[in-house]
Amino acid sequence: MKRFWVYIFCICFAIGAQAQIHEIGVFVGGSNFIGDVGATEYIKPKQPAYGIMYRWNKSPRHSWRFSYIQSNLVADDADSEIDARKQRNYHFNNVVREFSAGLEFDFFNYDMHDSKPQATPYVHTGLSYVMYDGLYFANGKDKSDGSRSTFAIPMTVGFKGRVFDIFVLGFEVGVRMTFKDDIDGSNPTSSKHKAARFGNLTSNDWYTFTGFTLTYTFGDKPCFCAQ
Repeated sequence: MKRFWVYIFCICFAIGAQAQIHEIGVFVGGSNFIGDVGATEYIKPKQPAYGIMYRWNKSPRHSWRFSYIQSNLVADDADSEIDARKQRNYHFNNVVREFSAGLEFDFFNYDMHDSKPQATPYVHTGLSYVMYDGLYFANGKDKSDGSRSTFAIPMTVGFKGRVFDIFVLGFEVGVRMTFKDDIDGSNPTSSKHKAARFGNLTSNDWYTFTGFTLTYTFGDKPCFCAQ
């Protein structure tokens, strides 16, 4: 009978060791835009950005990640270091809503089943679906050309660590390379606004989310096999 219970504990450990630890939480930070209007710094948060995220930790080295983040993307030629942009004096304001799915890779073993402190730098990429207003400029003012959507490639680096056993706190910088060039109004897709195009029409728009993540962990943890 004793051997029977030893087998039961061992089976419990084997199943638990493969159990997935889940995380759900929030992203809070800022955004900035890189394109044909405004400054050209890649990391310079200007507007609040916020959202929700979910991680499915498949192993101590990688997890699947899903998120929704939204923010106002704002840029002003007055902030540019390029004289031609300052003289043009354009500015725009656009709202982006981003749904993203991808893979997060941890540089160090990040074992959520281990009771010891856990922390690691990480990288993340995948595919984002972005909704926004297509813009164009008329008489120096940005105008909406209707709702638009595009895909983007997120490229994120960050650092995360477990706190109070059930929470994970992180900081990250994520650059998005979109497949469109009309978020800033420089290259409207509508043919009726073709004359309003300006800037580098061969380079698509980019934007960046910089901020903190805080997630709550849940899911079965393994029991221990009797010795």
